Amino acid sequence: MNILIGTILLWGLVGLTWAKLATPPRRREALAATARLAAFTLPRLFVAMIGAALLAELMPADRIEQLFGRDAGFRALLLAALLGPITPGGAFVSFALAAAAMKVGATPAAALTYVTSWSLFSLTKLLAYEMPFMGARTMGQRAALSLPIPLVVGTIASLF
Repeated sequence: MNILIGTILLWGLVGLTWAKLATPPRRREALAATARLAAFTLPRLFVAMIGAALLAELMPADRIEQLFGRDAGFRALLLAALLGPITPGGAFVSFALAAAAMKVGATPAAALTYVTSWSLFSLTKLLAYEMPFMGARTMGQRAALSLPIPLVVGTIASLF
């Protein structure tokens, strides 16, 4: 039911946006931009999903269960928070890894901690974007203030 409601809301938003793009040139421009985004994203999404399925088969389920499963407790969250920043690549890599780990026994709380940690502290993003644009001091302040967030997310997720 949630998928149906989300789909209806999304199509309503699409219809409203389409109506606001009153001129045919604006609509053609919007369709072209959408096609470019889809051409960029869909192949990566396809590869990521295939990769996640393969990773799930290759991951040692007993080890993942031991490190990130129900019995691992807070240690699982700490390890997930430490692994997030050092994961190379973008969202297609980190989300695929989290999905594969969950498939073989990691808890959703550990996966959420990992993805949140990657989102906030990815070394490639910090070094390539944040530090050059915002400076080392501001990046350090932001990182320090954000430090507990992945563990808070994981702890709250483990309550459900």
